[in-house]
Amino acid sequence: MSKESQDRKQKLEALRDSGVELYPNDFRRDSVARDLQSECAAWTRAELEQQARQVKMAGRVMARRQMGKTSFVNLVDSSGAMQLMFVKTEAALWQQLAQVDVGDMIGVVGTVTKTNSGELSVRVSEMTLMAKALEPLPEKFHGLSDIELRYRKRYLDLITNADSRAVFQQRSKLIAYLRDYFNQRNFLEVETPMMQVIPGGAAAQPFVTHHNALNMDLYLRVAPELYLKRLIVGGFERVYELNRNFRNEGVSSRHNPEFTMLEFYQAYADYHDAMDCVEDLIRSACLYLLGNAQLVRDSVQCDLEKPFARGSFYDVLRQHLADDLDDRAALRRYASQHGIAIDNATSDEQPSHQGIAADDATRDIQLLLKLFEKLVEPQLKEPTFITDYPTAISPLARRSSHNPDVAERFELFMFGYEIANGFSELNDPIDQGRRLWQQAQQRGAGDDEAMYYDGDYLEALAYGMPPTAGVGIGIDRLVMVLTGSQSIRDVILFPLMHSK
Repeated sequence: MSKESQDRKQKLEALRDSGVELYPNDFRRDSVARDLQSECAAWTRAELEQQARQVKMAGRVMARRQMGKTSFVNLVDSSGAMQLMFVKTEAALWQQLAQVDVGDMIGVVGTVTKTNSGELSVRVSEMTLMAKALEPLPEKFHGLSDIELRYRKRYLDLITNADSRAVFQQRSKLIAYLRDYFNQRNFLEVETPMMQVIPGGAAAQPFVTHHNALNMDLYLRVAPELYLKRLIVGGFERVYELNRNFRNEGVSSRHNPEFTMLEFYQAYADYHDAMDCVEDLIRSACLYLLGNAQLVRDSVQCDLEKPFARGSFYDVLRQHLADDLDDRAALRRYASQHGIAIDNATSDEQPSHQGIAADDATRDIQLLLKLFEKLVEPQLKEPTFITDYPTAISPLARRSSHNPDVAERFELFMFGYEIANGFSELNDPIDQGRRLWQQAQQRGAGDDEAMYYDGDYLEALAYGMPPTAGVGIGIDRLVMVLTGSQSIRDVILFPLMHSK
């Protein structure tokens, strides 16, 4: 225990011995800093003193300084900061202040005034110590700079970093806006299971848990998609869910095993309609949160007022790669040069779609996807929809009517981040069954991220699902983009950390 911690505990014991009620719960404030600043900023000192407005405020002591016979305290509540004034001539109050440390929670009664320099202040006449901070705050005047400590002890980060508080306030506003956006468009907000017998809706490795009473393993959901489409089958033509998903994968500046998604589904719509909706949603959300549609990140400026760019997966890949996509040998050399793992099981026999052997098509498409993720995605700074992904890596998306090897699917990228994934939903139960069976075979061959075979979902499709467009938007990444945050941990209140 540090000497400062010992001193604080001694002060607490001294207060206890003197009969002071510790941790009282009867103080009620009538004013907060932001409102008081807004209401009184224009008044002169003489006008304020003539009004003699008395207020009751409460918050945390974040700084103290003494100038002669006056002590100034910076009181912070959830709305902002207010300066408090204590004068030495009020001996009892001055002595009471001596027991207060930075970090303590106090309530005060006082009159609104201004200092000689014109700073709005409250001259305190009564004070209540409501909670003693037994541990000193880190880096009192400069915020919490230890990044790992910020994530592990978010409460300290929020106490000391106003910018961090602002990010999470913006996140809350964004989520409220998203709900309002879809509610106004006649979407129904729903809730689907977070524990599932069969995980589905995304190519991801799930977390496994066990239900004791039923003696059965369950999976934390990787996506709510298959349940939301069951609701489309049931007659709810527009549904959305703000959901927590769990994927047993790596941790990085862009990935957290527990994250938030918005998924929405609209009957009688396709992926073009979905892209239009996503573009309007993100543009309007930016205007709502920031007051303009200009985003700047790493010296790159994006004007969201402009139409978002759109380009097909193969066309955009060709623009960024010097080699012909049909030349397998060249692609493999290119991948090797950029440190991309190659599946050596691929053969060079019989050309098929895109000049690739039919038996090896999925492997080679996976190689194209790796090239795209490594070399193209980081270059997509302006909002860009990449469309028409290969069907082989889009097992839940409808095949294009013009080319069955291409799916009616898109992903939206901004500043190199994937923000959204959507498609015209596959509503053919025969084709869907075939593709889920292929996924199950891949899973049996060792692909932990391949999908499970979900017979109940296929039965639901057999009752008929209307043509539908569906979209998933990563809320955490969207918040990163809108707030200029550099890591996903900056926008998740309690990110997963290694235990110490």
